[in-house]
Amino acid sequence: MKFFGFKREWNTLKYSIAKYREVRYTQPPADWKSYLLWQKNYLDSLRKYQNLHAGKECFIIGNGPSLNQMDLTKLNGLYSFGMNKIYLIWDRVDLQFSYYVSVNPLVIKQSKNEIENEITCPRFISHIAAQDVIDDGKDIERVYTRSGWEFSSSPLKRMLSESATVTYVALQLAFFMGFQNVYLIGVDHNFQQKGKPNEQQKMEGDDLNHFDKRYFSGQQWQLADLEASEIGYRMAQYYYSKAGRNIYNAGYDSKLEIFPKVDFDFVVRKTRAVN
Repeated sequence: MKFFGFKREWNTLKYSIAKYREVRYTQPPADWKSYLLWQKNYLDSLRKYQNLHAGKECFIIGNGPSLNQMDLTKLNGLYSFGMNKIYLIWDRVDLQFSYYVSVNPLVIKQSKNEIENEITCPRFISHIAAQDVIDDGKDIERVYTRSGWEFSSSPLKRMLSESATVTYVALQLAFFMGFQNVYLIGVDHNFQQKGKPNEQQKMEGDDLNHFDKRYFSGQQWQLADLEASEIGYRMAQYYYSKAGRNIYNAGYDSKLEIFPKVDFDFVVRKTRAVN
């Protein structure tokens, strides 16, 4: 049985690599002038995060409705990554996170005030998406991202791939920081939508795909691309495993089956003991 399980995972990885190559060689090359300017102005600021939390554990907080079933205050005092419009939860939950990540241009534009003025932890934003939108400021870190699935262990050496989800970027940053075990919560991997993946639409009515009905209500958003996200997740699983590290799904009601599922309350207690 173990052999067949390995064969299935190997075939999945081969498919992921094939899809990455397909995109890599059909997309236009990166804007090298922009990349070199980013290297000159922003790369050195990232060096202080390399292996900063070696051997520690952290949580990556998604934005799915399942967050409303969880006591997120249990994460306070633990290492965690908030993403995109997680700040909307502050109206009702005193959640403190260690780092913030956002790479989608629509989300960054819609969150300009919060990124610049309300979120005070280090904020990792896509350099390309945030150009001419987010002003430079204390603890605003710009990472160079691009579409595709290639896993980058260090933004100092290679661009971070987005794989159609900010969660994949957060996983690469957590790896760069040296975290040993990463727990996902709120990554429900389940969307109510009509249209093609990545299609831009205006959301009419309440947003039922996120923890807050205001999330994209009345605003532009891009439809989720779950297949592309899964390719990135499998790449992350492979590289974490290869390095002797782990990714777990500690969320409630998550449809994401790639990572082993664990109990949220148990790993919170465990993480407090380890960290």
